[in-house]
Amino acid sequence: MSSSETQKMQLYSYSSSSCAWRVRIALHLKGLDFEYKAVDLLKGEHLTPEFLKLNPLGYVPALVHGDIVIADSLAIIMYLEEKFPENPLLPRDLQKRALNYQAANIVASNIQPFQNLAVLNYIEEKLGSDEKLSWANHHIKKGFS
Repeated sequence: MSSSETQKMQLYSYSSSSCAWRVRIALHLKGLDFEYKAVDLLKGEHLTPEFLKLNPLGYVPALVHGDIVIADSLAIIMYLEEKFPENPLLPRDLQKRALNYQAANIVASNIQPFQNLAVLNYIEEKLGSDEKLSWANHHIKKGFS
């Protein structure tokens, strides 16, 4: 039996991260027990040597399950869905499942990057805070269209 079979999952998460929210919602919908590990992005805790050793990408969420570390919300959700088939998140019907994947990828590719804290901080540095909100709203609305 691998260590992932017996150990409680740990979710490294930031409270207002939409990516981390996706994983927390999935864990709760599937009824899975996990330990919440807060990572304060505003304090730079995701850039500490300890966190970067765990997740060299330096972002949240990151799921640790035994000796497995997964650091991407969609990859984590797919892992949870396959590892724990009880309380499925996805429909059995292939066409409906494909539509779910499509919606998830639209959010991950066309919406979420424009609300990412690192991206918004960079835009604010280059364009100012008023332009940052205008820029983010433009791209997020475009992603939803």
